[in-house]
Amino acid sequence: MTTQTLLIELLTEELPPKALNNLGNHFAASVAEGLEKAQLIDGEAEFTAYASPRRLAVQIKNVKAVQADQKIVKKGPAVANAMKDGAPTKALEGFARGAGAKIEDLTIVHDGKQDVYAYEYVQTGKPLGELLEDIINQAVKKLPIPKVMRWGSSTFTFVRPVHGLIVLHGDDIVNVSVLGLQSGNQTLGHRFLSSGEITIENADSYAAQMREQGKVVASFAERKAAIQTALNEQAGRLKATVAADEALLDEVTALVEYPVVLEAGFEEHFLAVPQECLILTMQQNQKYFPLLDQNGKLMNRFLLVSNLQTEDPSHIIQGNERVLRARLSDAEFFYKQDQKATLESRLPKLANVVYHNKIGSQAERIERLQSIAAHIAKALGADAAAAERAARLAKADLVTEMVGEFPELQGTMGKYYARLDGETEEIAEAVEQHYQPRFAGDNLPNGKVATAVALADKLETLVGIWGIGLIPTGDKDPYALRRAALGILRMLMQYGLDVNELIQTTFDSFPKGLLNEKTSSETADFMQARLAVLLQNDYPQDIVAAVLAKQPRRLDDLTAKLQAVAAFKQLPEAAALAAANKRVQNLLKKADAELGEVNESLLQQDEEKALYAAAQGLQPKIAAAVADGNFQTALSELASVKPQVDAFFDGVMVMAEDSAVKQNRLNLLNRLAEQMNAVADIALLGE
Repeated sequence: MTTQTLLIELLTEELPPKALNNLGNHFAASVAEGLEKAQLIDGEAEFTAYASPRRLAVQIKNVKAVQADQKIVKKGPAVANAMKDGAPTKALEGFARGAGAKIEDLTIVHDGKQDVYAYEYVQTGKPLGELLEDIINQAVKKLPIPKVMRWGSSTFTFVRPVHGLIVLHGDDIVNVSVLGLQSGNQTLGHRFLSSGEITIENADSYAAQMREQGKVVASFAERKAAIQTALNEQAGRLKATVAADEALLDEVTALVEYPVVLEAGFEEHFLAVPQECLILTMQQNQKYFPLLDQNGKLMNRFLLVSNLQTEDPSHIIQGNERVLRARLSDAEFFYKQDQKATLESRLPKLANVVYHNKIGSQAERIERLQSIAAHIAKALGADAAAAERAARLAKADLVTEMVGEFPELQGTMGKYYARLDGETEEIAEAVEQHYQPRFAGDNLPNGKVATAVALADKLETLVGIWGIGLIPTGDKDPYALRRAALGILRMLMQYGLDVNELIQTTFDSFPKGLLNEKTSSETADFMQARLAVLLQNDYPQDIVAAVLAKQPRRLDDLTAKLQAVAAFKQLPEAAALAAANKRVQNLLKKADAELGEVNESLLQQDEEKALYAAAQGLQPKIAAAVADGNFQTALSELASVKPQVDAFFDGVMVMAEDSAVKQNRLNLLNRLAEQMNAVADIALLGE
């Protein structure tokens, strides 16, 4: 059976740029999946997604014009229950009638459990046109569209009004109706660079015709690559680098159909404004690409992506420069106005900034942050006064003009204004960095003072919000407590502080009775759970569980412990020792009295005497290794007692009839367990 390429295009009004690539990929994949399920593709689906501001399209190779004939087997009642006294039961008659068959036409097949009556027949394959309409409509319904709209008098809904539909199988139009539109082979190109309708000759010529006749680069990936290449070439010519992230590049790609990269500039005096403000203005408001010199400093040149190709682009450049000038003038004005008041003088205004109605204002938060930060700084051996001062000023920039316009600059502007106010560089840096880490993979604060303030900020948020009952559930976490917890954990893995003590100190900073009494214990458990999630990104679950079973309160040696347990797990003795440890723990749970010291005079058998001697020799070695932080050595020492452990369990009855002997043997096993689990609960390895 011959196959041809299938092309489907929805011609729309301008689609949401931030969702465009996702919409295009989903549409293409859903159509291809539908064709595969309908057995209309010869082999594996090979498709290309197209997405531009005004169209979603997909091109699928090797699509059949007609399904292959299919052998259908309809299964009915069990043979054992289908006949009674040699006559068919009503169940069998009903099945045959429903299948459109006679009793004598039925066959017997095995359904995996029993023999059943079945009707087997060959279903003639349906033509593509009969199946494709439903496949496209289902793909449209599955699109991840948060909000749909209607247009004109139509009752159909979509993310944007749809004005055209192409469905071509090779050279032939496939007659279908989607969103009230009849399929054809005509579309529109670029709004300004293309003239009139474009007739697509066949499904394979789509991309070339759109580029040549319509001045549209239909492929999102191709447009993005072209923009990236042009940006890099222009920046290289200026000996600069482009300041842009993937999200901006994606958004700009979704805004243009025929990209042209142009260079423009702005007046040098604007560079007196902090470059973060200028970069944010260019990227967020104007979708421009700022340029940085070889020292990472902002240049007064930038790149823009135009959707128009002209012989003289000067009017486009000048128009964009004029718009940007107005934006930068606003930023310059805000910056100058903010300098008329110090951060300290702005603090009273924080009393009017509500953080949460149950917790209070930002001014009340500042009081707590100061005491918590000072406490942490002392524990870190840092300047407590500097940490307290930085915490006092940390939120003052929230009431500045610049942060009011660009909330993303909170902390950053605080740093600049702190410098202008004559604060030390350490305090200024802490004001900026106390929000770090903002997300997974973000940098940690640099220095102990900044770390103290950052920990205070995240701990106060976690404990306070949790304490008033706003606990994360499912995917709901409006105050980002999971992110705060991970940030705290990452910092504590760098500095050896007691996490439970910090939580309690934070809890005590709130007015008595304001928070739930169980807040400290609940947030400590929450942190433990988040720690497991964090560590399982890099280590197997059983290794993480073994280390965390000891409920470590200092996290700065966690990495060393995890690496040590991972190395121990590779030892040939590890599995047997883990099993023995599990057996020891099960026996200890049966102890009738409190476990204590081993009475050497009550040791009767050679095996228990040998194990006691081995444990005695092991104890100082493990204690010394753990004290030195040499956890791998501590665990490797366990391998030396495997013969004695094996012999003990082979030859000694722990639960002896003599209660004193039994208790002494349990004491011996408890002594052994303390050493075996000095670093981690090795019984959990392999689970």
